[in-house]
Amino acid sequence: MEIRYQSTRDLNAKKVTASQAILQGLSPDGGLYVPTEIPAIKTPLTELAKLSYQELAFKILKPYLPDFSDQELQTCLTAAYGSNFDTSTIAPLTEHANAFYLELFHGPTIAFKDLALQLLPHLMTVAARKNKLKAEIVILTATSGDTGKAAMEGFADVPQTKIIVFYPKDGVSPIQEKQMLTQKGQNTSVFGIAGNFDQAQTNVKNIFNDQEFKDYLAQHNYRFSSANSINIGRLLPQIVYYFYAYGQLLNAGKITAGQAINFSVPTGNFGDILAGYYAKKMGLPIKKLICASNKNHVLTDFFNSGTYDKQRPFYVTSSPSMDILVSSNLERLLYYLSDRNPQTTRSLMEQLQHKGSYQISAAMKTKLTDFAAGFADENQTAAEIKRVFAVDGTTLDPHTAVASYVAQEWLHDAPTVIIATASPYKFPQAVWSALTTTPLADGQQALAELQKLIKLPYPPAIKQLLTATVKDRQSIAPTKMKSAIVDVLFDH
Repeated sequence: MEIRYQSTRDLNAKKVTASQAILQGLSPDGGLYVPTEIPAIKTPLTELAKLSYQELAFKILKPYLPDFSDQELQTCLTAAYGSNFDTSTIAPLTEHANAFYLELFHGPTIAFKDLALQLLPHLMTVAARKNKLKAEIVILTATSGDTGKAAMEGFADVPQTKIIVFYPKDGVSPIQEKQMLTQKGQNTSVFGIAGNFDQAQTNVKNIFNDQEFKDYLAQHNYRFSSANSINIGRLLPQIVYYFYAYGQLLNAGKITAGQAINFSVPTGNFGDILAGYYAKKMGLPIKKLICASNKNHVLTDFFNSGTYDKQRPFYVTSSPSMDILVSSNLERLLYYLSDRNPQTTRSLMEQLQHKGSYQISAAMKTKLTDFAAGFADENQTAAEIKRVFAVDGTTLDPHTAVASYVAQEWLHDAPTVIIATASPYKFPQAVWSALTTTPLADGQQALAELQKLIKLPYPPAIKQLLTATVKDRQSIAPTKMKSAIVDVLFDH
């Protein structure tokens, strides 16, 4: 049966095609699109070690994208994964300090979002053509640091698109902010908001659900879509690298075919680890998906108690991409935990919106056994960066360090892969401070000092950043986000 997509909240179970789901981003009822079934992987596990990243991506994604022809998908994959990555392996697996690290920072913005956001613009362009879309697509994105730059890099000067990014102006690293403020492209705009990521994300969702505003834009030939992981086209490509990691372990003789492994995933918005959940449901032998949180450990508490409570202090940490109290993609997991019951999912999301918390049923809680959860505070994160560097000179960024710290108690359980989500050069101040206990206030100075210490060549993204021209920093209140969109689209 051909896979289609339906909303996590739609009681009528209306189904759309993959291309329609990708174009819409968010369902009109506020829910997230999920596939009508999760296909089993048909490729034998022993074959994974023989496939290139592009070949594996085709095999994983093709069942999810039935309305894309083989040639269309192949063309998208070839364009997405090529010389824009600094290694032909795309996502190499390395071993350090008795654990494996899947390096997802070899793309143009040196963060894991590139693995999906180099592909999404190509998928969306094909989807627009398939659906005979005449309107200009407005990509509306809230970012906690990495998605914004990766999305702008992917969509820069893509015909028939504009991309508008909102980020917490005091909640990203100086390097992350400079990456966004130096992005080229006539169709890119970026705004810092005087608030946190949750406020940016909530307002973006509210704008998506503002039918009057959407009708107004439609009259002027504009249509919203998203590059956040709420868009199923952003989430699906992330499934690929879980299978790719397994193939590399097989190829290196570290495991045997069928042997179960763990993945430890630094987690904020729950998209990356949800892709691992899909991989497991497709048949990848995963023992535990370890949800690693920072000081904002709302997810750790949820997995350990069954209660999700966003009513708590919000902390700005050295791992800003995880500074999130409302994890949007958890809604998709709730849908599966409730046996695909949209009424239950809708009710829980309404409780979160109106009461600030929800409690899942005992039956749902028993289905959380695919996951484990833990967190690292700021001192533990810094100590982990220092520990791994002392072993063999490998430098972790703070997000990867969180996952590495949380993974330690699971290393005896099964071979464990830690998802390495960013280059240390994306967070040089935090890494420098962890290794030397000497803080540096300036991002560029921290880059230079860190490079002297770790002796790792700058990736191309950093070399370009050092000489790039910075745009004016545009700061707005969260309540002015809609006005900012109007200003961009109508040149007010």
